[in-house]
Amino acid sequence: MTGGRLDEPLARVLGPRSASPLAALGLQTTHDLLRHYPRRYTAPGTLTDLSHLPVGEHVTVMAQVVQATVRQMRSRGGAMLQAVVSDGTHRLSLTFFAKRAGVLRVHEDKLRPGRTGLFTGVVSDYRGERQLTHPDYQIIGVDAEDEDQALVEASRPIPIYPASAGAPSWRIQRCVRTVLGPLTEADLPDPVPAEIRSAHHYPSLHQALLDVHEPYDDPQWHRGRARLRYEEAFVLQAALARRRAQVAAEPARARPLVDGGLLTALDAQLPFELTAGQRAVGDELAAELAGTHPMQRLLQGEVGSGKTVVALRAMLQVVDAGGQAALLAPTEVLAAQHVRTLRALLGPLAEAGFLGGAELSTRVALLTGSQGAAARKENLLDAASGRAGIVVGTHALLSESVQFADLGLVVVDEQHRFGVEQRDALRAKGAGVPHLLVMTATPIPRTVAMTVFGDLETSTLTEVPAGRSPVVTHLVPAGNAVWTARVWQRVREEVDAGRRAYVVCPRIDPDDAGSAGAVEDGTDLVPEVVKVPLRAVVEVADELRGLPALDGVAIATLHGRLPGEDKERAMADFAAGRVQVLVSTTVIEVGVDVPAATVMVVLDADRFGLSQLHQLRGRVGRGSDPGVCLLVADVEPGTDAHTRLQTLVETTDGFVLAAVDLELRREGDVLGAAQSGGSSSLRLLRVTRDGELIARARADATALTEADPTLSRWPALVAAIERSLEGDREEFLERA
Repeated sequence: MTGGRLDEPLARVLGPRSASPLAALGLQTTHDLLRHYPRRYTAPGTLTDLSHLPVGEHVTVMAQVVQATVRQMRSRGGAMLQAVVSDGTHRLSLTFFAKRAGVLRVHEDKLRPGRTGLFTGVVSDYRGERQLTHPDYQIIGVDAEDEDQALVEASRPIPIYPASAGAPSWRIQRCVRTVLGPLTEADLPDPVPAEIRSAHHYPSLHQALLDVHEPYDDPQWHRGRARLRYEEAFVLQAALARRRAQVAAEPARARPLVDGGLLTALDAQLPFELTAGQRAVGDELAAELAGTHPMQRLLQGEVGSGKTVVALRAMLQVVDAGGQAALLAPTEVLAAQHVRTLRALLGPLAEAGFLGGAELSTRVALLTGSQGAAARKENLLDAASGRAGIVVGTHALLSESVQFADLGLVVVDEQHRFGVEQRDALRAKGAGVPHLLVMTATPIPRTVAMTVFGDLETSTLTEVPAGRSPVVTHLVPAGNAVWTARVWQRVREEVDAGRRAYVVCPRIDPDDAGSAGAVEDGTDLVPEVVKVPLRAVVEVADELRGLPALDGVAIATLHGRLPGEDKERAMADFAAGRVQVLVSTTVIEVGVDVPAATVMVVLDADRFGLSQLHQLRGRVGRGSDPGVCLLVADVEPGTDAHTRLQTLVETTDGFVLAAVDLELRREGDVLGAAQSGGSSSLRLLRVTRDGELIARARADATALTEADPTLSRWPALVAAIERSLEGDREEFLERA
């Protein structure tokens, strides 16, 4: 709900003094505070295990007082209260300082042996013992207004909130009660329609908030959480369903199949058989392109499953029907690679107007930011005149100078790299609404597809075309000199056999501290403490040139800061064999296709995400020779980094890897900008766990939009959607 009591500033409701520490937690309004749910609940008699408290972290624990003693300090003057609390086995020290002993008597009186309390503070280590210095605390059954309240409080579940030193859990609880107490059902318009709540036996929003913030027993907060978790799924799915309905209502020019056109000619000259999956997905796309409403489809598939051919066949269907297709790629390297691949597949069919071009042909134009003026001018003319049926480019395609004769299909590669404004800028270049095909090389578990790409129909390629060779993956300890020496010997063996190798580093330049400097834009580095400098392209290339094992081997570098011509030259030299080892950042992560490349060495492999490593591995073994992927890293068994790398060693199934990746990563990493920051719209929902709930919410939301595509009959739901899409969340939703 926007407006009304929910948008009241907490400074006005609680007073500036109480509101200030809440603001540090990102809680500015009544709505923010009510949606700041408890992290967990503690029964008054259940003590926290004190054996593994991390030094330096702010914690809230429940423990029993063992002793509390005030004494004068001789060495520095003043007084000190030393208390000990316990979980029954392990102990934690509490220390308070004051100028006079009398000041500490209040604490001594409250911290009586046998009493149980909540204690919060930053954990430190003093002479081998864990301690809290000047902790804030609340004694159960004592810090209450009267005896009756104390008895009630002592028997209720205790909500433990995400807290800070300035706003401990119980102070947040008091603030929530102050805010929630006066509110009525009318003050809390419910985004979940009554008939849906009734069908699923969910309480109202007002009751659900009481359930989670002020429960009298465990079943009550379980009930409230279940309803609020469903609400999160429902509001998001309603936003996606409304968008699906809006797009479906837009007109698009039909691009039906034309017999005997470019598509027919391509199929006749392809040097390989399409897989059954490629044919089935091709039929889906063909049917939707022939429709009068815009196609909105996500094409996902395993590394090497042949998405490019499927996309090309769809583009040719549009060209045959008199339109043009635009392919938007995230990097210049990938855009140039796409052009090479498309021209190789099309052959004479892509040489309209050139000597040797087929009678029935078109052109494939390339537009990038670093192009020379002459080439750019020619490609702009080809796009504007319609002579180029297919136009491939980076963000340069979005500039005002780029015009199309009749843009009928937009293909977006690696969609997660683009925002809504960029995609819509390209779609706006069509006379009508162009059809849209989104491609992702990262397999997406069903629950994520429903949540992140919920306004798209999904097609999946699972087969790998015949002729693709297996890739074996090994984990190499970076600190083992014998093993790392063997890595470069292995590279030499492949080079001597006429094959080629990639060496991937997380950085461009060397950096002494290992924590700052030039990192390749878009690199999915995993945030972990870096103890040694990360390997960098520039220094690794120099290092390899000096290795006896690689004596005489041509080594080149490739990264995002190179001029476009240099990138092109590096890739062309590598593809032609003039360069045998390419030291690169993740700029070669997706789409780059060099069949002779058989070795992928990833240095500091623990610094990359699982899906990114899978993409890098997919760059080798693309021809008839088997590939090998060597992950060089020092990782401790049992850590997330070790799990990531070991999983990659054990399986090449992208969907298995995607599921493991989802389990290991924070939800915000998976769902992107919509779930980042203190005001994230997803607080309780977890796509790894709540697949059935998301599916149910999707069905309910779809039924609602079928009855009313604009959702105008449910203003509270529309208000909740608007609130959840504030800021960059709109971009998150539309980037699908």
